[in-house]
Amino acid sequence: MPEGDTVFRTARRLDEALTDAEVTRFDLRVPRFATLDLTGQTVHGVIPRGKHLLMRIGESTVHSHLRMDGAWFVYRAGERWKHPAFKVRAIIGTADREAVGVDIAEVEVVPTREEDQLVGYLGPDPLAADWDPAEAARRVSADTRSIHVALLDQRNVAGFGNEYAAELLFLRGILPTTPAPQVDVAALLDLGVRTIRANRDRRHRTFTGVDRPGQGTWVYGRAGRPCRRCGTLIRRGEQGADPTRERITFWCPVCQR
Repeated sequence: MPEGDTVFRTARRLDEALTDAEVTRFDLRVPRFATLDLTGQTVHGVIPRGKHLLMRIGESTVHSHLRMDGAWFVYRAGERWKHPAFKVRAIIGTADREAVGVDIAEVEVVPTREEDQLVGYLGPDPLAADWDPAEAARRVSADTRSIHVALLDQRNVAGFGNEYAAELLFLRGILPTTPAPQVDVAALLDLGVRTIRANRDRRHRTFTGVDRPGQGTWVYGRAGRPCRRCGTLIRRGEQGADPTRERITFWCPVCQR
């Protein structure tokens, strides 16, 4: 699933392509909004909020969530798409650019003044200008579940997903099953903020500092392979009981205790 840094880069790309331009094509291929037409309205900006995208057009906000497979692509007006039309769920075009949403799981439109109905429940966002480390630490520390699950709960912190949870816990030497109240949450989040802010401007996300394919993670996706630090085989397991949430985690049984 795309995490906060991926969504941030997507929002920046869409914002650069569409902001201050007039919408000349508006096509949402979801039944609830199929007849909605915002052509003639001005794009005021595209804002990331955790894993959510908010595209403000006129007095409305087009909200999208990429989930596992979704992505937004920007094309020049008239340029041929690289994706089959049946996968396209949203098209927002201007005289110069077309933003094409492919395999997007969620698309909704609300009045901009009512955005909080969709994203108001989210915790502090480490990539936002109003990031509040004290509030984020308070929320995570108050969560009695495992630190892995608490870190993934978007009500605690908005933007971290499975990869970040696994890698940050490894870097701090924390076993994923450790109850959140037993963790130095402030230090963990400080590392998380520094890491996700560094990755937001990189072409390839990395936690090891190595920007080469297959070498950017310590534990994530490396089950059964030797730990890069101690050589112990990396383990894989699940946390939490909700099948709709990210549950898989990876850890080193020696480096994380």
